[in-house]
Amino acid sequence: MVSTLKVNTIKKQSGSSITVAESGDTITITTGATVSGGTVASTIASESITAKGDGSSADGKITLNCSQNSHGVKIQSPAHSAGQSYTLILPTSVGTNGQVLASNGASTNQLSWIDATETKPTITSINPNVAENTQTQITITGTNFVNTPYVDAINSTGAITSADSVSFTSATTLVTNFTLPVDGTYFIRIENPDGNAVRSSTALLTVSDAPAWQTAAGSLGTVDAGGTINFTVNATNATAYAIQSGSLPGGGSLNTSTGAITGTESGATQDTTYNFTIRATDAEGQTADRAFSIAVNVGISNAMRFDS
Repeated sequence: MVSTLKVNTIKKQSGSSITVAESGDTITITTGATVSGGTVASTIASESITAKGDGSSADGKITLNCSQNSHGVKIQSPAHSAGQSYTLILPTSVGTNGQVLASNGASTNQLSWIDATETKPTITSINPNVAENTQTQITITGTNFVNTPYVDAINSTGAITSADSVSFTSATTLVTNFTLPVDGTYFIRIENPDGNAVRSSTALLTVSDAPAWQTAAGSLGTVDAGGTINFTVNATNATAYAIQSGSLPGGGSLNTSTGAITGTESGATQDTTYNFTIRATDAEGQTADRAFSIAVNVGISNAMRFDS
């Protein structure tokens, strides 16, 4: 048998109490109705309280008002579409100053206090650390990379150039492509999707044109046996020259700073062409090779003579 009692006001006398429902019963307050006018109970003798949704689109929530009931904070259930059912269990202590609550990732979720620290990426090195103005692949090593970060090169003037592409290999390796049209030195900056970022403490990348040969490949000319050798090779931006392969005519030497090939020919007994490759190197260690030759002409006056 179901009984219904509708009243406007229930008042109790001092020292008396009013009991609504027995153990195991359910009290339903219609949506939109308000229980107010004092303290319902200092303690609710129940292991759980359910704040139901409206059966349509409004999710269940509990509002905790301020003392004057002019402000409040709502604790609300996730939307029905999330399909979530879990329990948040508060820690057994108050934690320490600056700590935050962290989940253990289980459906019965024991929250715990942890230090509110940020996990920032770090940069250990890049390879290569010298690039030309054309698109260059640069591998960055470090720690705490998150898929997929933003990567920038910052010129010493402050100009920022974003990477053409970023490939996340692992938390310690990124493969990027940069096209940097302006020569100079560059800092590298990495920002993870969560906003944690790092900029290299020094300019790790140098952008510079590789040495460009101004002297045409091939023959530098001819010298007579025993004659003076005097040639010069030149490459822009080169700070050093070296014989990479082959050899100069006897008596000849290469000035490794200027590219001058000088000396007095010695040792040739017949017409000989000397083939060699010179490597030009710039201040950043970039190199360019070019093949040259010098012919030595012995001629009749320097050839072996037979008397009749």
